[in-house]
Amino acid sequence: MQHLLAIVIGVGLVDSANPSTIVPGLYIAAGNHAVKGLAGFIAGVFVTNLVAGVLIALGPGEAIMAAVPHPGDHARHLIEISAGGFALIVAAVLWFQRERVAHHVTRSADRFDRSSLLVGAGIVLVELPTAIPYFAVIATVVGSNRPAATQVLLLTFFNICFVLPLLAIFGLRTLAGERALGLLARIRGGVDRFLATLAPALVAIVGIALIGIGVYGILTDVNH
Repeated sequence: MQHLLAIVIGVGLVDSANPSTIVPGLYIAAGNHAVKGLAGFIAGVFVTNLVAGVLIALGPGEAIMAAVPHPGDHARHLIEISAGGFALIVAAVLWFQRERVAHHVTRSADRFDRSSLLVGAGIVLVELPTAIPYFAVIATVVGSNRPAATQVLLLTFFNICFVLPLLAIFGLRTLAGERALGLLARIRGGVDRFLATLAPALVAIVGIALIGIGVYGILTDVNH
């Protein structure tokens, strides 16, 4: 259980550095009705991502696992390594498409204040088909054969980690009030400047982390 929890939290923390959620969060924080807007945005991201993950894990995930032989630890480690390798491929694609990614996010900035809850949910739904780290976590959780309640709890931990940067922005904006606007604006400007390279770099970090976890698991099994 500790190894499984470490995977869920580790991937969740790395995946939390996601420009597609952080950049809109920064724009909302620097706008009108920032606290209410941020709360709605965070709720939209968290609830939608969690519900989608639970539906996948307890729906088709359970059905697939019931139809095929249950993988052992070695097979799960190979799945982690494969998912990490695929994430590196996605990172390479994002690198070659980095200018388009940056333009798409910044072009949508003026819509973030209008309906933050729907914006958060919409971003999650649009990105879900390419959420390789999340799918890797779901596959690992389902493959663990833990009770359904435990699987839901693990996915909840992942999504708490996933929204931690947004919660940090919310805390800064709430506690510091108007004094935080200057800092948030500078952070937003920095993200805008580096957005073209930030997304592929973060996906690559997730891929390397997954490969590292898989290799470590295999080496640990061999030593035992």
